[in-house]
Amino acid sequence: MSDSTAGELRAEQLDDFDRRILAIYQYDTRVTGESIGQAVGLSAAAVQRRLKRLRERGVIAKEEARLDAKALGLPTTCIVGVDLEYERNQHVDAFKRQMREHPNVQQCYYVTGSLDFVLVVVTRSLQEYEDFTREALMEHSNVRSFTTLVSMDTVKAGYALPLSDSTSRPQP
Repeated sequence: MSDSTAGELRAEQLDDFDRRILAIYQYDTRVTGESIGQAVGLSAAAVQRRLKRLRERGVIAKEEARLDAKALGLPTTCIVGVDLEYERNQHVDAFKRQMREHPNVQQCYYVTGSLDFVLVVVTRSLQEYEDFTREALMEHSNVRSFTTLVSMDTVKAGYALPLSDSTSRPQP
């Protein structure tokens, strides 16, 4: 779903119950409707109806498992800044498509400023990362240059959004 269609249910259309439900649900999609309902003051059925509506309207964009890369033999994370030679729509779209399809690219952001893209790439080793750069970046005719930052430690990673006034994680 594109960003423009995801906006069908705008932030101002979310009521306090929706925000409180989402503040809990975004941390653990396995939490029961009953548990969320107790925390926000609604019945389990009302929570499930609201979650269904939030999915249909694109507010809940995707529900997926977050896997531990290191436990799965992918301990190397690199943040890569990419500068393109040509920035016409077809060139940018082609690069986006290639990055979406590459299994080692965990995240890809089209950005403003001195770089055109920022990637998060996971690999089994620095040698595998070098292979990635040769195949996906050096051989790409539109990549002018790229810069690599090798992550030494993941301090924080996730997609949780600040939905409540509290800075602490909501508990069901």
